[in-house]
Amino acid sequence: MSIDAIVLAGSSQKGNNWALMPIGQKMMVQYVINALKGASSINKIAVVGPVEELAPIYRQDPNVVLAEQGESQIDSLLNGVKALQPGNDRQVLVATSDIPLLSSEAVEDFLRQCSQRDGDLFYSIVPKEINEQRYPGVKRTYVHLKDGVFTGGNLFLAKVSIIEPCAAKAEKLVSLRKSPLALSRLIGPLFIIKFLLHRLPLKEVETKFSRLLGIRGYGIISNYPEVGIDVDKPSDLELVRRVLAV
Repeated sequence: MSIDAIVLAGSSQKGNNWALMPIGQKMMVQYVINALKGASSINKIAVVGPVEELAPIYRQDPNVVLAEQGESQIDSLLNGVKALQPGNDRQVLVATSDIPLLSSEAVEDFLRQCSQRDGDLFYSIVPKEINEQRYPGVKRTYVHLKDGVFTGGNLFLAKVSIIEPCAAKAEKLVSLRKSPLALSRLIGPLFIIKFLLHRLPLKEVETKFSRLLGIRGYGIISNYPEVGIDVDKPSDLELVRRVLAV
């Protein structure tokens, strides 16, 4: 298996860029890039973000290409695809730049599990008990499903051919988040009721969003909590520095 990867390292809407945050002698995004470079399945890596700041480090690296961020995360993702220029029949791994604890082993495990399913889009999720065993007290947002309690990860695998058409549909779903009635009509009241009662199986979530997006999508359960430990507040940064001993 040989897969290209995209690292989303752009600034937030507030203008902050955690990707450039120093952790020891490296910027946060460098830890993510190093984890990807250490994974045997990864070929080229497109880093989408502040090219001027990253160029001194990666300009001469044959395995890394740099691309400017777009106006939205979706635009940035598309910029990464253009920089890599993979064929439409290829897959790309997408990672955010704020998971500095990511390991090459976690990347390989995720890709191995994805290779066992015939799908278009794969999304990493981490069981709550795994998170709390490895990082007790870490604050994450969890979703209660019939199969267990999960937090979202920051690794995705997608077929290149579905990224652009899926993006428009995903943006529509996001735009409805402030209109519960419209969202309820789209998703269905029974789905919402089962979700609120913690009776919704992961399989049903996969089926629902596959239908809404017009793809075959799957949640991939990762036992590597590092894929979901994203840094977006000071307490997260403190945890990461402690774990990395820097």
